[in-house]
Amino acid sequence: MTTYISILRGINVGGFRMIKMEALRQLFADLGFQNCQTYIQSGNVIFQCNKTDQKALEKKIITAINEKFSFEVPVIIIEVDELKQIIANNPFLSDKTKDIAHLHVTFLSEKPEGVNVSKIINGVYQPDEFLLIDMAIYLYCPNNYSKSKLTNGFFENKLKVTATTRNWKTTIELGSIAEKTNKL
Repeated sequence: MTTYISILRGINVGGFRMIKMEALRQLFADLGFQNCQTYIQSGNVIFQCNKTDQKALEKKIITAINEKFSFEVPVIIIEVDELKQIIANNPFLSDKTKDIAHLHVTFLSEKPEGVNVSKIINGVYQPDEFLLIDMAIYLYCPNNYSKSKLTNGFFENKLKVTATTRNWKTTIELGSIAEKTNKL
């Protein structure tokens, strides 16, 4: 069995696209996934199934959510080892002047094309900082993410890929839960 992390974008935010976590876990179980666990209310699901194409899993979950709850939600699927690598690669962790409470990771649905990356690399986003590594954007937002220009919408518009962001604490906890699930 392979352990996956499913990250849904934009549920339970501002009273829109509401899904109770119990209903979300049940939906995943009804899809045949095993050891389904959720973390907080923002649509993080850790589950196991036979190794399969991640894009096919994303489509399967998007379709099931649409059928069950009557709205479409972007979904990004990551394998446990990919998440471990994303956590290990955070370039801001080595800078002890950075408060980890202001670290975030924007997960991308695919690696953006170089031409799109070049459109944002030399922009001015101070005091916020970002670094793109493969399919993860590491963010440091010292004045809080809610005040940043480096939003999901910004990256989606510029990079032409789906994006969803989690704070560092959530990212670490997802990694921890996925690692424990992986040992089942």
